[in-house]
Amino acid sequence: MSGGAIACLGAGRMARGIAVAFAYAGRAVTMIDLKARDEAGHARATAEALAEVRDTLAALAGLGLVPPAAVEGIAARVSVAREAGAGPLLGAAEAIFECVPEVPDVKREVLARASRLAGPQSVLASTTSTILVDDLAGACAHPERFLNAHWLNPAFLIPLVELSPGAATSPEATARLKGLLEAAGKVPVVCAARPGYIVPRIQALAMNEAARMVEEGVASPADIDKAIRHGFGVRFAVLGMLEFIDWGGGDILYHASRYLTRALESGRYAAPEIVERNVAEGRIGLKTGQGFLDYTSLDREAYRRQRLAAFAALLGHLGLLPPPVLPK
Repeated sequence: MSGGAIACLGAGRMARGIAVAFAYAGRAVTMIDLKARDEAGHARATAEALAEVRDTLAALAGLGLVPPAAVEGIAARVSVAREAGAGPLLGAAEAIFECVPEVPDVKREVLARASRLAGPQSVLASTTSTILVDDLAGACAHPERFLNAHWLNPAFLIPLVELSPGAATSPEATARLKGLLEAAGKVPVVCAARPGYIVPRIQALAMNEAARMVEEGVASPADIDKAIRHGFGVRFAVLGMLEFIDWGGGDILYHASRYLTRALESGRYAAPEIVERNVAEGRIGLKTGQGFLDYTSLDREAYRRQRLAAFAALLGHLGLLPPPVLPK
């Protein structure tokens, strides 16, 4: 088994997903049952948590991601312990993930208890999706080793983890957690402590706009979702959102934003200052060599071909690339 042990504070859905992700990657994981229960209650909670871990791994085996014969062996890497006896486990853990409900006072209380037991090298991370890191860091005995790690559900499948260090978080702690996640096959990104991180902030706008179009009678829910799956989704699976702006040209976004702002009489479509500034300064993307990204050192034609090949491969995998009608 590679690497140090992982601990999860809590044994609920998020803890179980993280446990599967690390067990899949070869790590020993202990979920700490934080609730006051008698022996029978703890035994039931443990059996339920471990059963879900096994069921998840069995589902992954059904998808061809895990050999069926390996399910029990991988599941055996996950255990559940009572908080009362968890001191040595937390002291030896390479990383400790707080996975309790989104109630600030509950999180602070759990983090305070766990941080006092954490080892001198343990990185402590909250998995909160809503609470900023600096609103929790004060509860930690060593805030320099604390940050937020927002996993996207299902945690055992989605690669992305958004890391948000706080004012007191040391760069070393961020780098260590980033390396730990990368070693487990995840794709961590670092973002400032701002509400919504990256993905939730973008997707909230997109989801609300989709709902608004249903409300306005623009299209049916089925057709809106079809448009997302067959157009929006596949494009952004290959090109990042800022890369996509550069691909088409920031000037196109600028003019489209001005038109939509006027036509729909809503300031929510107005381009931010950075888009206007880029256009004014000639940094409109791929065709000028610079936009949000710098393409000056790239073979731009080779880059275009590579991206088109990635589009074709994805569409082919999804069964969305019809064969051509060949001439007779």
